[in-house]
Amino acid sequence: MATASICVFCGSRAGVDPAYEQAALELGKAIADQNWRLVYGAGDIGLMGATARATQDAGGDTFGVIPTHLLKHEVGKTDLTSFIVTENMHERKKVMFMNCDAVVVLPGGAGSLDEFFEVLTWRQLGLHDKPIVLLNINGYWDPLVALIDHVIDQGFADASLKNFITVEDDTKSTVKTLKAAF
Repeated sequence: MATASICVFCGSRAGVDPAYEQAALELGKAIADQNWRLVYGAGDIGLMGATARATQDAGGDTFGVIPTHLLKHEVGKTDLTSFIVTENMHERKKVMFMNCDAVVVLPGGAGSLDEFFEVLTWRQLGLHDKPIVLLNINGYWDPLVALIDHVIDQGFADASLKNFITVEDDTKSTVKTLKAAF
């Protein structure tokens, strides 16, 4: 049985930099190697699929959650250890979050940003204290970190908001951060 569950938010596309997919593969393998369970969006495409396949290939547990309307678009990966179909995106995020001990955000698009900001807001409101790690491959999340700094500088958030996020530049340091949290 897995010792912890890591929710990975990431793109349903691979992106233009091959380092993104490489990081997804490394993270998936590391999750299995640490005897953690992958919790993710149950897609079999893009960085989502790469992370899940790497976890499975390394013998790890996988817990996927996908809304009905994305089953075909994101190619629902039904060979996971656990495969949950939800009615909508809100329920998907809730089920993923309820079933994890930490969150890692790989490069991704609007959906990944939505997921990140939801768990960050919940943390800001004191609804959880789970670690949130931005896996900042080749500076992908630098503009997001700058935006958060801007929000703080402009008085729309307390400086403590940054304490809820750990920014790591590679998979190895991300795993180290997660291990320290458990």
